[in-house]
Amino acid sequence: MLRIGICDDAAEVRQQLHAMVERLLAKRAVECQIYAFSSGEGLLGWMDKHAGELDLVFLDIEMGGINGMDTARRLRADSGILQIVFVTGYADYVFDGYTVGALGYVLKPPQQAQIEDILIRAMAALFQQSEQVFVCKNSDGMYRIPKNTIRYFCSDRRQVTCVTDTRRVTFYARLDDVEQMVGAAFVRIHQRYLVRAAAVERMDCGAVVIGGEQLPVSRAHQSAAMAALARAILD
Repeated sequence: MLRIGICDDAAEVRQQLHAMVERLLAKRAVECQIYAFSSGEGLLGWMDKHAGELDLVFLDIEMGGINGMDTARRLRADSGILQIVFVTGYADYVFDGYTVGALGYVLKPPQQAQIEDILIRAMAALFQQSEQVFVCKNSDGMYRIPKNTIRYFCSDRRQVTCVTDTRRVTFYARLDDVEQMVGAAFVRIHQRYLVRAAAVERMDCGAVVIGGEQLPVSRAHQSAAMAALARAILD
């Protein structure tokens, strides 16, 4: 499922892009969910409540209120993996997109060949990122969380909470399964805790400290956990 945002203050452009993207992805049998926004403020407000739920954003540069470039800067500050594509009527703006790591740009009126090229490159970029993100889902939506922002996972019965530098996301899973999904960069220190080794600030007797928070290391996991964490700190 590809989740796409279209942000443009012109309803006609939003409708054109929506129809074109949906049609092109259907040809490739790619499921998508498309969200439309008429302003940068609207997009940013939605993203505050749905962080990590978009893969790609088509963003108009010349909007009233918060313009597209300022909107992109705020989006990029919150996510290094969101794919941003500028939509503009002026080629002069193109080079500004490099400052926020934009995937590309689309000139108005949008042309099918341009949109198809953007979608192909976006899907390729997302595939390359797949090893760098942890994907989970709860009743609020699907989240693609960069692994290098995760501090630890904590389980409570059948619920797991992913604690990052900026938020907590809770979802239904087994911590054993999460451990298999995230790989060797994460270390099990307790039946309830799985930590990213590089996020550990220090190791105390029977505990580790991450982000100023002290987490217990159980006796059953102590030897293996301390050895793995020591290797990670040395690396």
